[in-house]
Order: sequence, then C-alpha cells, then structure tokens
Amino acid sequence: MKETVDLLVLDAAEVVTVAPDRPVFAPPSGSATDTARSAPRPRSAAPPLLGAAMDDAGVLAAAAIAVRDGRIVAVDEQSALLSRFESAATVSARGGVVAPGFCDAHTHPVFDVTREREFDLRCRGRSYEEITAAGGGIFSSVSTLRGAGRARLAEKLATRLRTLLACGTTSIEAKSGYGLSLESELLSLELLAEADAAGPVDIDPTCLAAHQVPPEFQQDRQAYVRLVAETILPEAARRGLARSADVFCDRGAFTVDEARVVLEAARAAGLERRVHADELAPVGAAELAAECGAQTADHLVHVSDAGLAALQRAGTAPVLLPGTCFSLRTRATAPARRMIEAGLPLVIASDFNPGTSHIPSMPVIVALACSLLGLTVAEAIVAATRNAAATLGLPGPRGLLAPGAIADLVVLDLPSHLFLGYQLGPDPVVAVIKDGRLAYLRGQPRFPA
Repeated sequence: MKETVDLLVLDAAEVVTVAPDRPVFAPPSGSATDTARSAPRPRSAAPPLLGAAMDDAGVLAAAAIAVRDGRIVAVDEQSALLSRFESAATVSARGGVVAPGFCDAHTHPVFDVTREREFDLRCRGRSYEEITAAGGGIFSSVSTLRGAGRARLAEKLATRLRTLLACGTTSIEAKSGYGLSLESELLSLELLAEADAAGPVDIDPTCLAAHQVPPEFQQDRQAYVRLVAETILPEAARRGLARSADVFCDRGAFTVDEARVVLEAARAAGLERRVHADELAPVGAAELAAECGAQTADHLVHVSDAGLAALQRAGTAPVLLPGTCFSLRTRATAPARRMIEAGLPLVIASDFNPGTSHIPSMPVIVALACSLLGLTVAEAIVAATRNAAATLGLPGPRGLLAPGAIADLVVLDLPSHLFLGYQLGPDPVVAVIKDGRLAYLRGQPRFPA
C-alpha cells in the first residue's frame, strides 16, 4: 500500500535541496500553516552552512518531493518516491529546477512612493550622500509616508508582497524606518503584522526607527536617540510588533556612540539587534555589532579587518546586499570571499527599498552576488535560502528541502541551477508553493486563495 500525501512535485531535472548533510527534522504537531500563523513564533532553524560547505547546494538529479500537512515528507529519486507515495494533487516542474523558497533577510517594503528620479540623479553624477543632504533619500520617503493614509500604505504593501512572492520569495525580514516618529513607526509595524497574518509571505518584523535623524530633530540629535531608545523601541516590543531593532551606523547617519545607545536599549527591551554597518565608510559599525551581540551586520562594503575578526568571534551573520552596490554603482563591494574563508555564515538579501535597491527578485540578487561579490552559484543559493533562514525569527526549518522542513518551494523554468548565476533577464519563476499549497502560478490571473 502506498502512503497518501497532499502533494507530489514531479518531473524536475534538478532538486536543489540546500541540504548536502541530508538532515531529517521532526515536524511539530499541527500543520506548518497553523504553526506559521500562530503566536508566539518559536524558531527552529537548520544551522547555516559554513566555509567550503557553502559550495554544495545538495543538488539531486531527477528527484521528486512529497508533501503532507505543509511539511516535506520525502525527497528522493522520482521512481523510488512514486513507489512509496501517491497523491491526487501534483505539480510538474516540466524538466525545470525545484529549489527552496527564497528567504530575503533584508527588506524595506513599507513606503509610499518610489524614488526613480534619484536613480537618474546618480546617473548624472550626484552621490547618495549629496541627494540625502538635499532632502532626498530616506528623508523623501519619510515625508511621503507621513502624508499617506493607512489604507494606501496597506494596499501598496500588499501589492509589493505579491510581487516578492511571484519572484520566488516566501519569507522576508521587513523593516520599518520611513516614519521616524512614534506614531508612524508603530503604524508601519502594525501594517507588517497585518500583512503577515494575511499571508502568504511570512514576515519577520524589525523596528528601524534609527534609520536617520528626522528633520525636526536635526538641531537636537540626542533627543531623537532618546526617543528611539526610551519610547519607540520599548513600545514596539511591548506590543509584540517587532522581533528585532536595527540602526543605520555609518557616515552621515548614526555615530557609533549613538548607535550603541539604540542597541543597548533594544537589548533591554528584549529585541534582537541588527546593524546597517559600514556601507559608506569604515566607521567601526561591524565592531559595534559584534560588541552588542547583533544577530546580523548588513552591507559591510567598507568593513575593516578588525570588524571582520569581531564578527567572527561574535558569530554575527554578515548580510550582503549586491543589489544596492549595483543600484548605487559603487566600485567597492563587501569582501564576501574572505567572509566565507573565515567561516562566517554568509547571507545575501535584496535590500528591496524605494531608493537604492528597487529589486524584488532574489534570482536577480543571486546572479548579482555571483558577478559582483564573486560567489559561486551554489554559495549564492545557500546564502539566499538556508543561511538567510537561520537569521529569521520564523518557524522552521525553512530555506532547505529535507524531510520535516516547511514545504516552501519554487519551481524555476531553468535546465540547471547554474542558470541562476549564468542567466540574468527572463523571469525563471514558474510556480511557488507556500506551506505545501500552490501560492503562485505564472500566467494565472489571480493568486490562489
């Protein structure tokens, strides 16, 4: 007698398991969907792959996947799997590639209007810092978000999340940070909570009230730091609206001393710490992230040798954002190869935002990571899935295809996983399966319920 399952994913040229260690996870009681929508949210991440292990994405030829109750039951050669399981529901990869749903570990999806004019200004020679000093950049997004109503922001957020899903992203870390006031920061976090409950993209929320010092506090920076540390972060934590707090510690943003106050307040409020670190200059932000036990340090374009060593000692994950380097046309990039050789749990993410990386597609980010950061295709896939999932405060395991893991899968119209680095242009995402259910199908006029 064959065992009945809810779904079989068949006819793949390759299944990219991102599990060369072939782990088996015991699923919790209840379905993954029930678990993912309940609170509190226990973390159950597979450990990240490190060093040389990142160059093995666990690719299986001609394999298939069985799914039941939102979890993967088996991944095996197709004929062997079909001898064990049967299902009335099947998805055919039609000779393509099946991979884990992408986990985007750094996004800014709550905003009102895009900033394409600033991109054109950069093409004309204006720098990011010049645009910011003139009232553009983050300040522009703050002004428009504060003027937008709740319903407008919610509708735009929902549209962006559908776009991310259609690009193969099933889980994200999402930041506030374009409000820079108690009321608007809490509103942004409330919208993320509502969108997470509605699904299907799972959201790990971060309070980025320390994104910039807003215009009304420019003459009293310390007053804003106090507002963030003593009011905004504690209230976000009290209401359960954020799991983490982030701070932009860099030239033209918050100083190391200011950022330390924010991070210590986050710790006191019971929040995880993240840092926008050393993107524009080597200010010592990576060292601070390590000192404060940050879960991630992001950007790191100008990280120092001391900063790298500190991250290694602290076990802080570097989150690299090649789309931002691409959009800003920076010649410098983060030292990804040195990070891998140092055994750091490297992650790549989109930095999806209205100004400096309006790139929703993780397949594009994988390709940019290969071209700009020098990652192999396998390393980039691992960094965008399993390693990224390990930084998220979401139920798991996710970001890999192994028995017991959450059944988040993407079907790609590619003959080989190597095309994720080799080909840039055509959209490769054919279908997305979220929590074991079809959530997106290319060409379908509406997203499935």
